[in-house]
Amino acid sequence: MKKKSTNMKSGRPSMSPLLRALTYSRAAREPMIDAMLLRCYAALDAFHRGHGSQALFMTLCRHLLVAEELCQFGHAPACEHDITLAHEALVELDTRHSAEAAWTLDDDEHARLCTALDVFAAQLEDATLEHIAQAEARMVTQSLVAANMRSGIGQAQTVSSAG
Repeated sequence: MKKKSTNMKSGRPSMSPLLRALTYSRAAREPMIDAMLLRCYAALDAFHRGHGSQALFMTLCRHLLVAEELCQFGHAPACEHDITLAHEALVELDTRHSAEAAWTLDDDEHARLCTALDVFAAQLEDATLEHIAQAEARMVTQSLVAANMRSGIGQAQTVSSAG
């Protein structure tokens, strides 16, 4: 009678060698990182020149949320305040747009966003693709939850489940 051997599996799901190599390969990361940063800096430049838009605003918001999540993963956590200041600059930009219909940054807001994007660039350079993907997933989840709360879906479900 043959005895079956049991393999002890780790708590982490297995990853194919090819996927693992891509995850840690600088060649696979660079085009993605460059594209992310290019979108951010193009949006920042558009706002600085007075040519911003809602789409560019959302681009900066999303990428700053990813930067915030990367801080939570331990990538430049000491610079989290810089990310918060950049978020505040975007809130000021949005408020000004609502009041004056102008998508422009003042010099202080531009400087805060530049600093935050420098932090984001360093985080992307340091982080694995896995951490970047997890940070993006968390950002999407938080955005969906916030959108549901704004639309009242969360409140409607709470009321219907309580009754």
